[in-house]
Amino acid sequence: MRRWCLLVLLLLLVDCCLCQFPRPCANSEGLRTKECCPVWEGDGSACGALSGRGFCTEVEVSDEPHGPQYPYSGIDDRERWPLAFFNRTCHCAGNYGGFNCGECRFGYWGANCAEYRESVRQNLLTLSPVEQQKFISYLNLAKNTISQDYVISTATRAEMGENGENPMFSDINTYDLFVWMHYFATRDAFLGGKGNVWTDIDFAHESSAFLPWHRVFLLHWENEIRKLTGDFNFTIPYWDWRDAQSCDVCTDALMGGHNPLNPNLISPASVFSSWKVICSQPEEYNSREVLCNSTGEGPLLRNPGNHNRRQVPRLPTKAEVEFAVNLQQYDTAPMDKFSNMSFRNVIEGFASPESGLAISSQNMMHNGLHVFMNGTMSSVQGSANDPVFILHHAFIDSIYERWLRTHQPPRSDYPRANAPIGHNDGCYMVPFMPLYRNGDYFLTNKNLGYEYAYLLDPGQRFVQEVLTPVLEHVKQNWKWLLGAGLFGAVIAVLIVAVFVAARRKMKRSQRKKRESSFGETQLLLPSSSEEGSASYQTHL
Repeated sequence: MRRWCLLVLLLLLVDCCLCQFPRPCANSEGLRTKECCPVWEGDGSACGALSGRGFCTEVEVSDEPHGPQYPYSGIDDRERWPLAFFNRTCHCAGNYGGFNCGECRFGYWGANCAEYRESVRQNLLTLSPVEQQKFISYLNLAKNTISQDYVISTATRAEMGENGENPMFSDINTYDLFVWMHYFATRDAFLGGKGNVWTDIDFAHESSAFLPWHRVFLLHWENEIRKLTGDFNFTIPYWDWRDAQSCDVCTDALMGGHNPLNPNLISPASVFSSWKVICSQPEEYNSREVLCNSTGEGPLLRNPGNHNRRQVPRLPTKAEVEFAVNLQQYDTAPMDKFSNMSFRNVIEGFASPESGLAISSQNMMHNGLHVFMNGTMSSVQGSANDPVFILHHAFIDSIYERWLRTHQPPRSDYPRANAPIGHNDGCYMVPFMPLYRNGDYFLTNKNLGYEYAYLLDPGQRFVQEVLTPVLEHVKQNWKWLLGAGLFGAVIAVLIVAVFVAARRKMKRSQRKKRESSFGETQLLLPSSSEEGSASYQTHL
């Protein structure tokens, strides 16, 4: 108990940041010095150096060449991330983490980050109604709470001035922070002049970093929800869509059903019907050569199943997932959407889950689900606006985990060079801070502190899927159950008392009958006393 109290106190004290942009660094001083090494309040030193948690150091970026898909250099802030903004950041020691080393690495807990703990992500459809509603309420809380730790950039680094004299950052709510991050990693590159952009660039899709990038994205999202709610047992649920015939999470009780007046909108009975989307108009940003600034752009759109069925004939099947998991190679040249027999390209949806060959006429697997949702989620840059995105990518991550456990690949199997820009092993993920290299997350989630319920062995699954929900129900309803138990006990005592009283009465009645029977028997015996006979008659 003491350890948990220390952990909670530490999280409350630390002004921590896990990704773009740390609020303490988003100012003229940070831009001018290009240094983001904030003080850890636990000891008052930069990066918690006095406590041995970390130190401020030069950022070393990979010099390995990237592929030919992006032929430019020096025109986009995301190139050689994060050097356009910072060239000195905190390097955390041991199990410490966070932008100022004030937190712990994924999977570690406690004041000294020495306790490893594994959380289990569960199928949304198997959660209890109470747990399902808690998840929905957490999503809505994040959508309506301004992030205390992070801000977003509303302009390019060049627009902020050579010495950072014109910092252009903006507050954003916790949920939309991650929508913006996904947009920033996938947006087109500005080449100069309105409408002049390069579209064949994406730091989170269409190449090797697709799976590691989204793994880190989910871990950060999960961590932010825990900090926001104070529920450190929270885990992201997943949607197992294999062989599904429809969007079975799209109900008013879960992610929102159809609006009866407009099938493209969410039902007014769902809290998501009031959500406003951001970063959903890439053509508009490109024509004006501006970044998404988190302004609301209209309602969340979704009309699952009413899509172009020539592009997506059906939702992915179990057989297709098995085919992908059994592919031997993680990625193959040219390590983009034209790769053949590549597990990454098949699971991402640019290659057939039946032949393994790249296909341009259809969207399969991951991509197919996005198209199937037929709305906000079908546009890459704004897709994270729809909370189904979280459920979908959690399940994609579980398939990635299955492949890693099946093949146990060495780190050398991840592309070290010649992948599209931002996807090589040594590249830092855009736009995360602290910095994470792609290759560092080419490893099983057993090292990251989480597991998937359906990947547990049968005994563990029974505990997780049957016993744990029962115990959770008891925990949440113990007052009612205690009252019901006491009431039941009183009723039981009364029933027993009535039964005992009836039993005693019956025994007395039986005793009297026996006594009466005994007297009659005596009368049948021969008697030598005339007095006895008279007495019997008198008694009778």
